[in-house]
Amino acid sequence: MEITAAQVKDLREKTGAGMMECKSALGEAAGNIDEAIKILRKKGLAAAAKKAGRIAAEGMVASYIHAGGRIGVLVEINCETDFVARTPDFQSLVKDIAMHVAASNPKFVSRDEVTPAILDQEGEIYRAQAAASGKPAEVIEKMVTGRMEKYYEEFCLLEQPFVKDTNLTVGALLTERIAKLGENMRIRRFTRFALGEGIDKQ
Repeated sequence: MEITAAQVKDLREKTGAGMMECKSALGEAAGNIDEAIKILRKKGLAAAAKKAGRIAAEGMVASYIHAGGRIGVLVEINCETDFVARTPDFQSLVKDIAMHVAASNPKFVSRDEVTPAILDQEGEIYRAQAAASGKPAEVIEKMVTGRMEKYYEEFCLLEQPFVKDTNLTVGALLTERIAKLGENMRIRRFTRFALGEGIDKQ
């Protein structure tokens, strides 16, 4: 089928991909925009994976203040060059991630940061809860594994559904931006402050 310029323009606006990539994806998807988006995302994953080993030492630190000054976030995201760090796309990404941290309160960037002590503690709690159900040992272990995956999804930034588009995880959002801007990027660290947090109010 013939792919129109309007379809290509629509797909470009939705994905940020190049004109020829969009035309090719639409042809592969027989003109279906949603399928074309999936195709581009899959290609983006492949392109981003090739860039993952490259050093990202530039970037920016951004702040976000939420809820009338009651929550504040600082986040550092790295890229490879100062040129990309100054682009609106990269700066928008950093601000979006800072806003997400304010809203979703992750505790770690990725599951690699979860310490063995925390894993043991959470596993022990989930195992005790599962054992109370009276299920067999092999079923209990599967239940514990499932609960740990939920823990990662709840507390690891890269695995949380992105607040502005819950069809994407933060990790998938980052991968898409890597594919679009052509540089490796990583969320290095963040700090979230909540007014009165940790104060003994007794």
